[in-house]
Amino acid sequence: MSGVSDLERWKLKRLIKSLEAARGSGTSMISLAIPPKQQISQVVSMLTEEFGTASNIKSRVNRQSVLSAITSAQHRLKLYSRTPPNGLVVYCGTILTDDGKEKLVNIDFEPFKPVSTKLYLCDSRFHLDPLAGLLEDNTKFGFIVIDGKGSLYGQLSGNTRETLHQFSVELPKKHGRGGQSSMRFGRIRLEKRQNYVRKVAEKATQLFITNNAINVTGLILAGSAEFKEELEKSDVFDPRLRSKVIQLVDVAYGGENGFSEAITLSRKYLDNVKVVQEQELVTKFFDEIARNTGKISYGIDDIISALEDGAVETLIVWENLVAWRVEFQDAEGTKTVRFLRSEQEQECVNAVDKVTGAQLEVVSKEPLVDWLAEAYTNFGTSLEIIGDSAPEATAFINGFGGIGGLLRWKREEFDIQESDLEDYFDENDPDDEYAEFF
Repeated sequence: MSGVSDLERWKLKRLIKSLEAARGSGTSMISLAIPPKQQISQVVSMLTEEFGTASNIKSRVNRQSVLSAITSAQHRLKLYSRTPPNGLVVYCGTILTDDGKEKLVNIDFEPFKPVSTKLYLCDSRFHLDPLAGLLEDNTKFGFIVIDGKGSLYGQLSGNTRETLHQFSVELPKKHGRGGQSSMRFGRIRLEKRQNYVRKVAEKATQLFITNNAINVTGLILAGSAEFKEELEKSDVFDPRLRSKVIQLVDVAYGGENGFSEAITLSRKYLDNVKVVQEQELVTKFFDEIARNTGKISYGIDDIISALEDGAVETLIVWENLVAWRVEFQDAEGTKTVRFLRSEQEQECVNAVDKVTGAQLEVVSKEPLVDWLAEAYTNFGTSLEIIGDSAPEATAFINGFGGIGGLLRWKREEFDIQESDLEDYFDENDPDDEYAEFF
């Protein structure tokens, strides 16, 4: 990843996803958010009062659960002599597992950005608004892709691209007749072009200005003709938006394809936007394949082997990869580890040693992505967790299973053959832009 904050952001997204699914019985789940300027002692006093109030709950089961959660929260706060610089978030309570059993959850951490909301709630679920606010990326870029067939308005933030609006237009073409007809058709054509540019400008104001303030950091104007220049110079184009134009980009297409091309061509202006970084990273992976350097690896087993050899310089993993790291133990206490894809998960049931045939017990099981996020530094590699917004990332996910690595050297035992790639790329598919490499 490009920095610790990217990894922390991903971990927070995973945490939110798991907490969202958690449910408890009664009101035994505590959500606590402490802003940086609030004193720990104040919160401890508040919890002491809440403990006294909760002691009067009539339901014995609910009373015990709430008191247990408050006690757990108090114990977590004792670990802190003062409020951390970015504040503190605490989640405590008894949740119900998928098999109906109760499980005590205690989570406390200082987030990577300051907490802006003070919160204390006791409910049957965790309240995650303070965490969701931390994931908001204020760096947003607007895109207008305009040509003679229509316009598209898009937005890019982090690794998320969004099409805000799109419309088509039919403009009269240049007329070949001479005389007065030529002048009349010329005036009609010019008037329709001006009306079209006006419509584009007015829609841009509606989309990129909210409550009289610009809602994007910068604006990219893209197109295959001179319309983008006309729009920028037009008197009807809001001067506030004109001041935010950071680049005019020539693209070969309109619509969604033009949007993708505009993002790629604007990369030096959008260095901090994650989707561009993902495009460049995965393109580098494909370039290594095209040049047949042998310095790439893919697939869980080969990646783990390359990691253990210290050969992986950059590890690329799809954030939604469904795979597991499972630790087994036999009757004599000998432990083994297997890495399983979702379709292999059944191997956890009635697992046996492949050599001795002895019965194995599952000791631990965790998502492979989570394990890699904690263990990657042990292998001397950098970790890039990617989304699927960029077309290049989608090709990587579909073609290579969502996990691959750029290697420091060629590993002889891992040699890609053309036949290995036939299932991934179709040279007869006009939409497969990477088929030409092979």
